[in-house]
Amino acid sequence: MQKTIFGLFLLTASLAGNTTALAQVTKWTVDKTHSNTKFTVTHMAISEVDGSFRNFDGSLESGKPDFSDAKIQFSIEAASINTDNENRDNHLKGDDFFNAAQFPKITFVGTTMKPLGGNKYQLTGNMTVRDVTKTVTWDVIYGGIMSTPRGRKAGFKAKATINRFDYNLKWNRALEAGGLVVGENVDVVLNIQLNEVK
Repeated sequence: MQKTIFGLFLLTASLAGNTTALAQVTKWTVDKTHSNTKFTVTHMAISEVDGSFRNFDGSLESGKPDFSDAKIQFSIEAASINTDNENRDNHLKGDDFFNAAQFPKITFVGTTMKPLGGNKYQLTGNMTVRDVTKTVTWDVIYGGIMSTPRGRKAGFKAKATINRFDYNLKWNRALEAGGLVVGENVDVVLNIQLNEVK
């Protein structure tokens, strides 16, 4: 009887080991040449200003083909902000906004990647700007995977609206007609292509 129980234990352990081996983690890194980070904010309450960050990096690891267990990290160099206006960019890099000298990185670490059906996901995680960390939820569209002579590529598009006041980006001026020079909410769009790591 004891031998039978021991044998079943060994068989169960062996099967568990094989299952673990089969659940191989796939690693991806951001293809910076084919990715971009963009944002839009209201200006003077009547129009919008678009901008981007030129330098960024990130990675994704997943053991499941639907990415539901994905571990995601993303970082942006605050000093790489670009709105096609040098004076405005310098202001944004200063202490009224990002203080890029003291806080050079904007970071995001994912906590959950929830499949919503089809090619839609809800990505939640912690974003740090300056010395403030807040939970942010992104609406994500998965573009699919393409095999190429240079390896497999995966595409995602993520959107979120972020209140800049939450991160102490609080500079502003009131307009005589009402409203603020710079809007409180910022729409952020990440178009990300990933390279599989071999």
